[in-house]
Amino acid sequence: MTSRYLAAACQTDFSNPATRAEIPDRVSHMLATIERAVVGYRPFGDVRLVVFPEFAHAAPVYETVQELTDKLAVELPNEHTDCYVRAAKIHNVFIQTGSFLETDARFPGHVFNTTCLIGPDGLLSKYRKVHPWVPWEVHSSPHDISDYPDPMFPVTETEIGRLGCAICYDWLFPEAIRELALQGADVLIRVSAYMDPWGATTPMDWWTVVNRCRAIENLAYVVAANQAARASHYPPFSWPGGSMIVDYDGRLLAQADPGPTEKIVVAPIDIAALRAERERRIGHQMLAHRRPEAYPLAGRSMYRHPGHPLTVEGNNAATAAAISRLVSGRQT
Repeated sequence: MTSRYLAAACQTDFSNPATRAEIPDRVSHMLATIERAVVGYRPFGDVRLVVFPEFAHAAPVYETVQELTDKLAVELPNEHTDCYVRAAKIHNVFIQTGSFLETDARFPGHVFNTTCLIGPDGLLSKYRKVHPWVPWEVHSSPHDISDYPDPMFPVTETEIGRLGCAICYDWLFPEAIRELALQGADVLIRVSAYMDPWGATTPMDWWTVVNRCRAIENLAYVVAANQAARASHYPPFSWPGGSMIVDYDGRLLAQADPGPTEKIVVAPIDIAALRAERERRIGHQMLAHRRPEAYPLAGRSMYRHPGHPLTVEGNNAATAAAISRLVSGRQT
């Protein structure tokens, strides 16, 4: 096992994709970015983990599932993931791809927001966003599919540690990231498109606050790549970047200056040190001090799937119903 290595969080500034025909150029650009990170930082250490942002391949720029399916969604694996596999073998790295809009023949009528973990041995896992950004994102959550057969929060054992990933809005739900930590994830990977004003600058800076808090409460590294696209590329929002790497005590090890531009930030990951802390530490050992029996309401359903086809209006109606249950105290 490689216990100490460099991780690279790579943010992008692509124009708004309209069709899947634009995906190959994005893949080629990100393959070049991987090479830049590995070769450029070789005098200082071995880059073994490279992370890209949400929407790096395609964004949900259409308002209906049918339009997303017709124009942007792809099946995975495909020729693009094959390219990443070849790059992972050449450079001996693990790649957390930017997200794809994905269709799966097992789930007709659904589009997922999906990122792939790829290593030298191939495609290792797929993560599908469990918490779409309601109301605007009309792709599906695996949570809302009856008898969904796959793990919703997969953690992958690799030679560079146990890796777990979640996408953007997922990170505002402590329970989601805790699922990764309770499976032993050493490195929590955030693939994100976090827009202004909640991004990487004061007075809010939710981006930094949440990344550091999830690292602290789960005693884990965080490698977070954020979209850094100017407003003209992904209207109506601007995307502030600020990609970062955080250690298990919440220290910022590296961060890109906020602002729309392509950047690579690199910092060391020390899995041996992390695991020694988890084993030795008694104070602030939140994973060991949990009392889940004291939190019975945390496991009760609130947001009810609004049905298909997914629409902004349906998402809003489901949110209103959840708020009503909260206000009335009817949390079942």
